[in-house]
Amino acid sequence: MADSDKNQKGFTQLPEMHSKSLRGPQSFNEHADFITSQPAESKGKNADKMPAENSDKAPLEYDPQYILQVRDLKKYFPIKDGMLSRTVGYVKAVDGVTFNLKRGTTMGLVGESGCGKTTTGRAILRLSGDKTGGDVLFNGKEVYDLTKKELHDARTNMQIIFQDPFSSLSPRMPVGEIIGEAVREHKLVPKAEFDDYIDNIMDKCGLQPFHKDRYPHEFSGGQRQRICIARALALNPEFVVCDEPVSALDVSIQAQIINLLKDLQEQFNLTYLFISHDLSVVEHISDTVGVMYLGNLVEYGETDDIFRNPLHPYTKALFSAIPIPDPTVKMKRIVLEGSIPSPANPPEGCKFHTRCAQCMEKCKHEVPVQREIEPGHYVVCHLYDDAAKASAE
Repeated sequence: MADSDKNQKGFTQLPEMHSKSLRGPQSFNEHADFITSQPAESKGKNADKMPAENSDKAPLEYDPQYILQVRDLKKYFPIKDGMLSRTVGYVKAVDGVTFNLKRGTTMGLVGESGCGKTTTGRAILRLSGDKTGGDVLFNGKEVYDLTKKELHDARTNMQIIFQDPFSSLSPRMPVGEIIGEAVREHKLVPKAEFDDYIDNIMDKCGLQPFHKDRYPHEFSGGQRQRICIARALALNPEFVVCDEPVSALDVSIQAQIINLLKDLQEQFNLTYLFISHDLSVVEHISDTVGVMYLGNLVEYGETDDIFRNPLHPYTKALFSAIPIPDPTVKMKRIVLEGSIPSPANPPEGCKFHTRCAQCMEKCKHEVPVQREIEPGHYVVCHLYDDAAKASAE
């Protein structure tokens, strides 16, 4: 049996209910920055077929103020079993995510491990194969409709800083080649100006020209992350996915990298999608924040609004874990109970109801829809159904 089959065995030895999920109507507000997707019913006998996208949906209209528009993005990974590697289900890593990102701003994407943050970033950049559904517009063009040549050219405008600076750099290439490889591939500068261009990029990222001839293992963690940033910025991109760029660094180096990212954003008018576990860092660098849980955005809003008044029970639990540097302040930690559901078999109704202390009966059966509680502050929770109705009246 193939290794991939063995690795998936833990998913396939599940009750029959694992091949069944719910997906119903979708709720979308054209003025909102995100949308919640509600599961539709699928039977186990149709597990071999990839869930179909709703073709009746109106095309996503381009709004020039947004560099990135994502609507109902889905990315499922098939679960294989048996000698014929038959598809018996799907891991719903990203299950209906929508947001708009303005030019020159930073959106923070937070949530616990396994909620789909990194997959969302990779799916936006078309780094994880074909999407399962949804729309991704970058500068008004659907990323997944680009030809091979068009996608090759678009790579100069979309870049990613990977999470691990230790494994994302080739150990067999000197730093100058790592940073300049893509520059040479895309022919961004003449050969005579190549060395000066690389020196300039390295200088902006806090690296010295003599570092070009050294290999990654000769650098510290913070320096390696600067190399990763220089590699991304060498192509002069407009949009950068920062996939937990400081998680592997100590606190003092984290501050240097965050300040570097902010300085570069002001200098080059960059737009960031900043993925992180560190809520303090997200508060410091982000203009807007999206909170993910099990493949969905459960809350979205301006950074000040989210941190001043978190609405979703999951958001409140996350924020209660932020340490306060004052020994006289006693924190009231919200500890989530219950097991974390599998994205291969998400719960019926609200996905968070199995761990929510405020769970109501309808949470177990009805999927909540997006509600705008404050201007620009959206939440997906049944607790705010009455408040939204009252404000509408």
